[in-house]
This record gives sequence, C-alpha cells and structure tokens, in this order.
Amino acid sequence: MKSNRRRQEEEHVNHERWLVSYADFITLLFAFFVVLYSVSSVNEGKYRVLSDALEAAFRAPASSLNPVNVGRGGQPAPFDPSNAVMIQLPRMPLAHFIPEKEEQVDIDKIAENVESALEGLIDQGLVSVKKEGLSLEIELKSRILFPSGSAELAGSARPILLQLADIIRGFDYPVRVEGFTDNVPISTRQFPSNWELSAARASSVVRLISSAGIDPLQLTASGFGEYRPISNNDTEEGRADNRRVVVVVDAGASVKVDSATARSLGISPGF
Repeated sequence: MKSNRRRQEEEHVNHERWLVSYADFITLLFAFFVVLYSVSSVNEGKYRVLSDALEAAFRAPASSLNPVNVGRGGQPAPFDPSNAVMIQLPRMPLAHFIPEKEEQVDIDKIAENVESALEGLIDQGLVSVKKEGLSLEIELKSRILFPSGSAELAGSARPILLQLADIIRGFDYPVRVEGFTDNVPISTRQFPSNWELSAARASSVVRLISSAGIDPLQLTASGFGEYRPISNNDTEEGRADNRRVVVVVDAGASVKVDSATARSLGISPGF
C-alpha cells in the first residue's frame, strides 16, 4: 500500500556559499589598498597649509567673554538664539593655497641664475640646465670636475660648484647629487668598479657644497655607475657625455627637516 505522505527530498546543500564571503573580502582588500595609495599621494605643500589653517582656527582666542552655561545634572542649558555668537575663522591668503606656483617661480629663478652664472660653460656644452615640472637638473661633465679615474675635485671645479652652491643656498628644497660614468671598467684598490667611482664623485660634490653653507639635511649623494648612459659608449665622444654629475633641485619633494628638529630626533646634521 502506498503511503499518503511523500518522502521529502533532502534540501540541497550549497557548497559555493563561501564564494560570497570571499568576494566581499577581495573587494574590501582592494578598497584598502586604494586608500593606502591615495594617502601616499598627499601633496605635502597643501597638507601643511591645511594643517596650519586648522591649527590657527582652533587656537584662535575666544570670540565671547561669556562661557557656555551647563544646566543642572550635567545637562546642557536650552539653546537661546539671542545669545548666539558668530565666530569668524581666520582667512588665509589665496596664494598660500597654491604653493606649486611659488615653487615653480623659485625653480625658474634658480634656473635663470645658474644659466647666467655658468653661461660660458653652457655655451661650450660642458654644463646643461633642464627644467622638468618642479625639478631642475643641472648637468656638469666630469672632465671639468675630476681627473680621469679620480674622485678628487680638480682645482678648476671649486669655483664652478661654489657658484652653484651660492645660488641654491637661498632655498630649502632637497638637492640630489648623482654621479655617472662610462662603461670602461675600473678596478683599483680605491674603486673596485664604476659604482664606487660614481658614488665617490657625487659625495665629493656634496661635501663641497655642504661646506659652502647648504644645509646637509637637504643633500643626498647617489652613484649610478655606467648603467644610465645618455649617449652611445662605442665612441669617445659618447663616453665623455656619459661621464657626468647631475645636481637635481626638487621643489616638489618633501620639505627638509630643520636642524633643531634633527637634533631632537637624534639625527646628526653632519656626514
């Protein structure tokens, strides 16, 4: 005899429900990295201006001599529109909210001064000046700075670099000094490879312009050896072009830490 009750089918178990949670997790992870990227791209100049404006606003003197009354039992007193006081936040000059323009003017001024001071060397192709956004690249051929295979500055190099330091000294922008060589190998006790030679040459330039009054906290030295040529190393002329030192003034980079702050952090301002 057939039963009137039908056997209920077992409910199907969904073994793919974990995909929903997994997809949510991946979406949140993607959003997290997007937030990290956006934070890492903050404009330092605009951030400092915003920070100063907020600090000035919250530290402004009280606009009313009467404190806000609090009712009994810690409950605030009823709001009375007749006692309301309008507080005017301090206004910042419009120019302070566009620091890029000021920095661009500075870069243009530095470039103009360098071109004027080193005009003769520029005409001879021994020095070149190139602006790239908020950065200025001053390229000096190594033959006017160093003897062959040496990182000791030639006597004729000092007045050139001191002129350059005198122009840069009036600005607080970070300065990178980069050394480059040709592909002719070197293997001495002092310089086992072109890496050491290029880094030592950059350091010699940094040491001199630092002694001329540029804050050491603004300066960095880097050596790239033979691995960033701008000309073909197959000819003597090309190799001469590749032997160079480049001084980069970067107005778009982070502002340097002042000496007092450096000392408070235990950072030595010297080399």
